[in-house]
Amino acid sequence: MSDQLGIEFIEVGKDYLKARMPVDKRTCQPFGMLHGGATCVLAETIGSIASLMSVNLKQKYAVGSVISANHLRSVISGHVEATCTAIHIGRQKHVWRILVHSDKGKLIATCELTCAVIDKF
Repeated sequence: MSDQLGIEFIEVGKDYLKARMPVDKRTCQPFGMLHGGATCVLAETIGSIASLMSVNLKQKYAVGSVISANHLRSVISGHVEATCTAIHIGRQKHVWRILVHSDKGKLIATCELTCAVIDKF
């Protein structure tokens, strides 16, 4: 899904991960504004990758289990950039804060993602 929406990872830091997504016909609702569901896909994608980077992939998976989003303002063009930071990294649960900003630096959404850490089957 991330390929279909044009999500690309742009930066990995010591305690954060950044990705961006275009605001275009793939990610907008019929009125021409960024779709809230696309914002959630961006948030879940970046948070899930952050969780996968935090587990032993030979033994564990990390999968999204709960996501919430507060959409604060609309965007009609350009890109949005998501920054993911950890709230909690446990053995069975990871919780991530994802802030989504417009090209102009305006906060457009705050998201929180919980990932379940499960054994590989």
